[in-house]
Amino acid sequence: MSLEERKSSATVDKLMWLVVVVLLSVGVVGNSMYATESLLYRVLALLAIAIVAGLLALQTEKGKAFLAFLKDARIEIRKVVWPTRPELVQTTLIVVAFVLFVALVLWGIDSLIGWLVSGIIG
Repeated sequence: MSLEERKSSATVDKLMWLVVVVLLSVGVVGNSMYATESLLYRVLALLAIAIVAGLLALQTEKGKAFLAFLKDARIEIRKVVWPTRPELVQTTLIVVAFVLFVALVLWGIDSLIGWLVSGIIG
């Protein structure tokens, strides 16, 4: 890709992002201007504007990179070995027991310090 094509592509991307921002701004302003209208109509209009803005944003270089990132993330999530139910229950019980133990230790330290301070103060 030549330097001139990159500049042209960057200009088109900037223009597309400007249109996305304008669309979202129109949605926000329109929602406040038509506050007396039915909530259903306003939500449907905002949803339509958001979909158009999202599809337009996905046509830019950053949008394409974001879409590729999401696809790669989905592939990586499929590689994860999720714990079985017994492993999950066992790990959860260990965490709960440890949290209770630390809470008791901190309560004991706090009580001891409180007892020492009240003994010093009077």
